[in-house]
Amino acid sequence: NACVNDGTPDSGGEVRSADLVTGYLEGSGLELEYYEPHPGRRSVLAKIEGSDPTAPGLMLMGHTDVVPVNDSGWTHDPFGGELIDGVVWGRGAVDMLNLTASMMVAFKHLADSGFTPRGTLSYLAVADEEASGTWGAEWLLENELDAVRTENVITESGGFQMGSRGGIRLPVMVEEKGALWTKLTVRGTPGHGSQPHRTDNALLKAAEIVTRIGKYRPPAKVGNTWRSFVEGMQLPPELADPEKLDAVIEGLPIGASRLFHSCTHTTMSPNVARSGSKVNVIPDHAEVLIDIRALPGESAEDVRAMIEDACGDLWSEIELTIRDDVATASPIDTPLWDSLARVSGRLCEGSALVPMMMVGGTDNRYFRRAGAVGYGFGLFSERLRFEDFASMFHGHDERVDQESLRLSTELWTALAHDFLT
Repeated sequence: NACVNDGTPDSGGEVRSADLVTGYLEGSGLELEYYEPHPGRRSVLAKIEGSDPTAPGLMLMGHTDVVPVNDSGWTHDPFGGELIDGVVWGRGAVDMLNLTASMMVAFKHLADSGFTPRGTLSYLAVADEEASGTWGAEWLLENELDAVRTENVITESGGFQMGSRGGIRLPVMVEEKGALWTKLTVRGTPGHGSQPHRTDNALLKAAEIVTRIGKYRPPAKVGNTWRSFVEGMQLPPELADPEKLDAVIEGLPIGASRLFHSCTHTTMSPNVARSGSKVNVIPDHAEVLIDIRALPGESAEDVRAMIEDACGDLWSEIELTIRDDVATASPIDTPLWDSLARVSGRLCEGSALVPMMMVGGTDNRYFRRAGAVGYGFGLFSERLRFEDFASMFHGHDERVDQESLRLSTELWTALAHDFLT
């Protein structure tokens, strides 16, 4: 449906996907609720009410928006949804329309079969995940809490098969880093571009600041989730030692190196710079947008201190605005974890769950802050390797195989029976 979310209020158009969900679920005896806080930004909520109001509920949540594409980098039409040799190609195939669709199919099957859970089963096809949930999950938790309240939530993005010396491991995303997106503003003095000597060029100062931030290295930190992941995957124990892990990470293949580094460090990535209006005018203003992902336990003030440390004597030249969206986490000693372990172990023989950190952000954070246990999971075939899975997020040639879609659909159906009855 090409629900492309570029971060502006009028983009997304998730109403198109909401209409598709409605058409698919109609006729199953379900009452659908719609939430549209901004024109076109529609989310759909369906429920199979539980028989016991005291029993914990479960929500299957998938977002319906996708990020923009550069068509020239794609082998096939990014919005064609082509099925080729058992593989579906298209933007969102991995992030995360595969799960949104499989959840919908499983939910309809359960409704049509007369499934009667003890706790309420919900399906939420939500808008605006790709731009922080302003018109989606964040808005729903702030304005419609009673409607979406639940004790347990599953959304993206674990469940890809990872080999270890002990067998297949399936990661469950139990925590995610904070997204402390930062705007850095630098001031200067305007002048004529033909006379740059001894001028106060805001762009030059910003360039030096960006260079310093790019070279800055926050220290390694090892949390309980990372330690459990290293142990569960039977990785070298040095990866759980803050004094030794950096050297080990540098020797790994690039995909694992990037992921493991992000799981153990706060990261700063300057991604957008704006300055100047005309080629012959020295700019008096420059803005830099930095994607900062902070580890659990680190606050906006901690991030501010890191930027000050990185900038050194240029700190006084900077104005900062930091979005305070800190990390969230859920425990693993829960009934939902135990149920996922049982069900996934049957569907993927010889596998075991391992907790993992989501280095990006998902809508789980809003539900965790409202008191829910929130996990990221799915179930993917061995055909979808971890390296490919990771590289396709917001990348070219997103695709998912039909076997993965089947496995995820069976997972949701089996989980509902195991956890809610």
